Amino acid sequence: MSSKFQPALLGGLLLGVLSVLPLVNVGNACCCLWVVSGGAVAAYLLQRNQPTPITTGDGAAVGLLAGIIGAIVWQVLQVPVTLAMGPLVARLTDRMLNTGDLPENVRPLVEMMRQNAGFSLISFVIGGFFTLIVSVIFSTLGGVIGAALFRAKIPPPPPPDPQGFVAP
Repeated sequence: MSSKFQPALLGGLLLGVLSVLPLVNVGNACCCLWVVSGGAVAAYLLQRNQPTPITTGDGAAVGLLAGIIGAIVWQVLQVPVTLAMGPLVARLTDRMLNTGDLPENVRPLVEMMRQNAGFSLISFVIGGFFTLIVSVIFSTLGGVIGAALFRAKIPPPPPPDPQGFVAP
């Protein structure tokens, strides 16, 4: 397990940091890109640290661990990002609501965004639970994919020694 911790830590850091950065986090809208990538990177790093091919189970295990670590990093970093971005989002949504050019079917969505612009403990807890579930599932999948993609190739067996060969 200790050989899997460092690759999982690095994959989890990648997953968590990229998933929380404003604008960059949009990558997760594309099939959980950063979450899957965190698991795949963990599998890549695990394979790089050992000469024998890793198994699919190794990839899944390191991906799962990266998902847990990534969810924790994601939630911890989400607090300061939400606190920093909340006022900006509130001002932006206020401006959108006050321009009058907003279609009526979009107005309730923008009002909800304005109300949810700040930090909320309930949102943090519910979001953290959801983040953990999604991270564990998709990062494990990324670890399996990474194990398949980055598995070390077994060299072919050496040819037989021609000097020791006896013709029948």
